[in-house]
Amino acid sequence: MSRQDLQARSESDQMQTIAFDYIIVGAGSAGCVLADRLSTCGRHSVLVLEAGGSDRRFWIKVPVGYAVNYANPALNWGYRTDAEEALNGRACYWPRGRVIGGSSSINAMAYVRGLSHDFDDWAAAGATGWDWKTVRDVYGRMETRSDGSGGGPVWVQDLSDQMNPFSKHFLAAAREAGHATPDDMNAEGAEGLSYYRSNVRGGLRWSAADAFLRPALKRRNVTLRTQAHVMALQFEGARASGLHYERQGKIVRVEARREVILSAGAISSPQLLQLSGIGPADLLRRHGIEVRRDLPQVGEGLQDHLAVSYQFRATQTTLNAILGSHFGRIGAGLRYALTRRGPLAVPVNQVGGFVRSHAQARGPDMQLFCNPASYEVTPEGKVVIDRASGYLLSAQPSRPTSRGHVRIRSADHRDTPAIRPNSLATQEDRDAAIRGGRILQELAKTPALAAVSSGCKIAGFETMDADALLDEFRARASTVFHPTCTCRMGNDDSDSVADARLRVHGVPGLRVVDASSFPNITSGNTNAPTMMLAMRAADLILGDAR
Repeated sequence: MSRQDLQARSESDQMQTIAFDYIIVGAGSAGCVLADRLSTCGRHSVLVLEAGGSDRRFWIKVPVGYAVNYANPALNWGYRTDAEEALNGRACYWPRGRVIGGSSSINAMAYVRGLSHDFDDWAAAGATGWDWKTVRDVYGRMETRSDGSGGGPVWVQDLSDQMNPFSKHFLAAAREAGHATPDDMNAEGAEGLSYYRSNVRGGLRWSAADAFLRPALKRRNVTLRTQAHVMALQFEGARASGLHYERQGKIVRVEARREVILSAGAISSPQLLQLSGIGPADLLRRHGIEVRRDLPQVGEGLQDHLAVSYQFRATQTTLNAILGSHFGRIGAGLRYALTRRGPLAVPVNQVGGFVRSHAQARGPDMQLFCNPASYEVTPEGKVVIDRASGYLLSAQPSRPTSRGHVRIRSADHRDTPAIRPNSLATQEDRDAAIRGGRILQELAKTPALAAVSSGCKIAGFETMDADALLDEFRARASTVFHPTCTCRMGNDDSDSVADARLRVHGVPGLRVVDASSFPNITSGNTNAPTMMLAMRAADLILGDAR
C-alpha cells in the first residue's frame, strides 16, 4: 500500500491510532531483550510488533528440532538470495525467524560470543564504546553458565555429558592436527576445538523469548502484537513519530512518544527503512518512494558466513543409528519424555571452535563444526539422516571481506527484497575458502578420524588441490545463516546508517538495534552478539531518556 493510500485511510477514520513510549519492530533476538530492559523500570510503555505467531511448538522447544524448523514456512521468512555467479549460479536458501523469539527460536542454539578483535574492529570502524573490554562486561551480565556463575537471563549450558560418544574422536583429531582443545571456546583467548555451549535449559530450547520477553510480558507496561506486518514508518518533519502496521485485515497507526526501534533483522530492517523513504535516493525514486533521508548505506555492507561441509562414512556408531532409525527415534523420544535428556536434548552442533588457517593470521580466522551425523537435504529443505553411520566436518572463514546488499524490489511491503551477498568477491575470501578445505583435509587424515572412517562421501576429497577445493566450495558452500551489517554503525552517513548509539543518521526518534547494526560480522555464530548488542543498546536508550 502506498503512502497516499495510507493517508486516505487515515483521513477516512478507518485507521485505529494508539500510542506508546517505545515501539519495537520485531520480537526476535534483539527485540525480546529490548522489551525486557526498557520496561523494567515501569516508567515506559513498550509495544512489540512481531510478524509471526506463537513459539509454543513442540519442535521449537526440543533442541534437536532445528532440522524440522529449518524448512517450515510457518516459522520463517524463507528468503532466497539472488543467483550468484561465484557460487556456480546458485541461489541460496536463507531461513530467518518469523515467530516469537525470531531466529533464536529456530536456530541451532550454539552460543558463541565471538573473538575479542571482532569488537575492537567495531570500535575502529566508528562504533565507539563497542570494544571488547566493554562488551565483555555486558556478556558477563547477560549469562548464566553451567557452573551456576553469572546470574544473567541467558542460559549457556555445557551438554558434553549427553553428546554422542563419537564426538570424542573430533577432539582427539584436533590434538593430533596441532590444535588446542580448551574447555570453553567462549573463554577469553581460547583457541582450538571444544564442545559447543548451547542455549538450553532443562532439556528445552532457551530462546531470547524465554530469557527476556516472557518476563517482560508479565509487566502491565508491555504489549505484544503478533501477526503484525509493519508497512512503513511515519514522520513529523524529520522525526520518526510512529508507524503503520497491518493485522487481521486492519491497518493500525501507532505513535511513538519517545522512539521507534527497528529490530527486524538484517533483511527486514533495511527493507523497512527503504520502504519508508530512508535509503539510497536513486533506489527510492526508482520505486516511486518519497525520499525523506538520502542514506546511501541503508541495505549496503551485507556480510554473511559461508561454510563448506564434507561428510564421511563411519565405522563406529554415530547419531545416525538413533536419528536415522525408526526404533532409535522412538527410544530417544521415550528417554526425552521421561528425563529431558539424551540425543533429543542436544543441539546438532557438538564439537567445533576457532583455529588459524595460516601462520601469518593475527588470530583464529576459521570456525570449524564437527558433528556426529551425516545427512542429505532435499530441494524442499527437508533434512534426511543417513541410515548408515557417518559424520560431518565443516569449515567457515570467520571474517569474510566481501560485502553485498539488500534492496527493495518495489514499494510494496509484501514483496521480498533482493538479497545479493556478493560471495567470494575478494581474492582474500577465495584464498580463505581454499584454506578451509585444507584444514578439513588435515583433520580427516589424523589417525583419530582415519581409524573410525571408511572415506569421504565426495570421491577424491583427500587429494584435492587448491583449484579443486575452490571449485568444490563454489559448487556446494552455503550460508550458515548469519546475515549482518546492512544498517551498520559507523562515523557518519558516508560509511554507515547509524551512530555508535544506534541512532539513524539525521532521523531523530529512530534507532536500529539488531544484527544489521554490526559494523562487521563477528567471527562465529551471531545470536549471542545480537543479544549482547541489544542489552547494551537498552542501557544507551535509557541513558538518553534520562
